[in-house]
Amino acid sequence: MHSLTVAELAAGLRARRFSSLELTLHLLGRIERLAPQLNAFITVTADRALDDARRADERLAKGEGGPLTGVPIAHKDIFCTDGIRTTCASRMLSNFVAPYDATVVERWRAAGTVLLGKTNMDEFAMGSSNETSHYGPVRNPWDPARVPGGSSGGSAAAVAACLAPAASGTDTGGSIRQPAALTNLTGIKPTYGRVSRYGMIAFASSLDQGGVLTRSAEDAALLLGAMAGFDPRDSTSVDAPVPDYVAELATPLAGLRVGVIREFFDKGLEPGVGKLVHEAIEALRASGATVREVSLPALPLSVPTYYVVAPAECSSNLSRFDGVRFGHRCESPRDLKDLYERSRGEGFGDEVKRRIMTGTYVLSAGYYDAYYLKAQKVRQLIAADFARAFGEVDVVIGPTAPTPAFGLGAKTSDPITMYLNDIYTIGANLAGLPAISIPCGFVSEAGRDLPVGLQLVGPHFSESRLLSVSHQYQQLTDWHRRVPPGFE
Repeated sequence: MHSLTVAELAAGLRARRFSSLELTLHLLGRIERLAPQLNAFITVTADRALDDARRADERLAKGEGGPLTGVPIAHKDIFCTDGIRTTCASRMLSNFVAPYDATVVERWRAAGTVLLGKTNMDEFAMGSSNETSHYGPVRNPWDPARVPGGSSGGSAAAVAACLAPAASGTDTGGSIRQPAALTNLTGIKPTYGRVSRYGMIAFASSLDQGGVLTRSAEDAALLLGAMAGFDPRDSTSVDAPVPDYVAELATPLAGLRVGVIREFFDKGLEPGVGKLVHEAIEALRASGATVREVSLPALPLSVPTYYVVAPAECSSNLSRFDGVRFGHRCESPRDLKDLYERSRGEGFGDEVKRRIMTGTYVLSAGYYDAYYLKAQKVRQLIAADFARAFGEVDVVIGPTAPTPAFGLGAKTSDPITMYLNDIYTIGANLAGLPAISIPCGFVSEAGRDLPVGLQLVGPHFSESRLLSVSHQYQQLTDWHRRVPPGFE
């Protein structure tokens, strides 16, 4: 059962070939046996999962429920879950039990899903490799000596290893798509405002967006449909109708206009990765799509722009964690200043401190215009480049990451090199655009087959098109069906 997709599980549950309780017990057994190898979970909610499964079976027995009723899932530990610890993989929130559900959690629960647990992540979603977690790094099931990508690496590892059929994630600069690419998954970041951020602990408020990690585009369509939609509790939520993503998966590739991003095939792209991406593009062309090259000249500036804007917003958002109202508090503070300093010093890890300090610097009186204001202007140039491209093509395409998964510890001593791993994904966040990563093949390194991801970016609210293109490609290939050795 663990190797079935969400769509296949949903069909099996409705046909009563197996029960949700049987499925949940099976997956909990796999988590107990295999998860310690990967460090993918922070909290496993076994009792809650069994209760959810029993309720789902009761509904299914009555002929009630929807397509996700009884399907087990996991949530990234950045989404508040009522009565369950929500840590953001930080010592600062290691004892925080949320008093309410995030909208994403609430909507998936209303759809009848079964919560298996909360997945590991980079601390406060700050990282590209899932090595900044207070609970230790997550390992890639394709090679446990390598990273799974970040910051949604726990969700990615859990789904790739068939410990959960699907999981939520968040994407601020590529944190769904990059781990999807490194673990052979489908990962979609919707348009900014398509999915509510209520109850999603903030990193950079103008960039953060919830999404999903699954094994197929069909699964992503099912779960995004249950997750998306207007939420009056989130001031950035967009009041726009949510299409039937599943119904639109059958849209053919004939007539699709694809733009290949010239700047994504410059220096820095590993040749083996580039070769597989070009082969995937040719497969789309052979199926009726027209392909042309497009240029986004401001896009190479996305990394420096992001690492001004995101730290600035994080320095503001994380100021609330001060040891007073909730979160970690130091022992025996001498005075209020000592309470603040030691609580924050002890509660935050090195990468979070680095970004808070960077953000505070670029927002300071003497540097605001030189750094933050200029970064916001460049951000608009990047958005304008995408807008011009979408006047000529329907989607733009390129690699998701410049290399396959790299070794644990390989880049932790050089933050700049680590930041460059998001060079192809950040632009979509800065422009608020939907983007998806799908498997497109494997490269071999040191006797290991390592996944490569193909990224598609579309205009605002074009999730249906991205999902349908991805689904049609997955009808032509079986890359997304492959499972890491040892986790079959």
